[in-house]
Amino acid sequence: MKIRIKFRKFGVMKFVGHLDLMRYFQKAVRRAGIEICYSEGFSPHQIMSFAAPLGVGLTSDGEYFDIEVHGIKSTEETLAALNDVMVDGVEITGCRILPDSAKTAMSVVAAADYELYVKEGYTPPASAADFSEGIREHFYGADSFLITKQTKKSEKQMDLKRLVYVFEVEERAHTLCFSLMTRTGSTDNLKPESALEALFGKMGLAYCPEAVQIHRKDIYALKDPGSADGTLTASDFISLQDMGEQI
Repeated sequence: MKIRIKFRKFGVMKFVGHLDLMRYFQKAVRRAGIEICYSEGFSPHQIMSFAAPLGVGLTSDGEYFDIEVHGIKSTEETLAALNDVMVDGVEITGCRILPDSAKTAMSVVAAADYELYVKEGYTPPASAADFSEGIREHFYGADSFLITKQTKKSEKQMDLKRLVYVFEVEERAHTLCFSLMTRTGSTDNLKPESALEALFGKMGLAYCPEAVQIHRKDIYALKDPGSADGTLTASDFISLQDMGEQI
């Protein structure tokens, strides 16, 4: 039986890296009394697969991992059992059963949406109206939005018009908040801060990474995997949470 778990990561836990978080959940699942399946062989390990790893320093409301179990209780009972063993900064918010033929969260990830907001103590270099006009002019109004990405061996030019599906800004609680939905996965993976930094550059503004907090809202798969090479919009994606059913 395949199960997909959704969780939040916030507070001081944003400084815990992905590998440490994996080890934490391996122990937490055992403490919660979940009958997780183990692989066979000389070194058995829990059958557990995480979706796109979250960078250190980022918070999130939409993180996922899949497990295989021998049996499980209801969604409410499973959520309660897991949250009873969670530390401050991690909260389990969803539990869905997947079809036996379902692929792992890691293999179907195609996009993610983010909020990037200017931290308290920093002054935005322009107003929300100015940034909104900059997005219209340099992103939506342009034929292409090119950046150069540094890889391990060389440089690669990328057109963000193919990789960014939502790019908006609003004033919120006396600061600026940018909303982006970007391509995510094993190929054409784009960090949202790269798009924001490119916008700043187009507008002639200095980008300060330390001034921006990044929050991931959710992770998505393609509704139709066969459309991956076509022109995509936000409506072509489905939340990983919605690919399963309540127990």
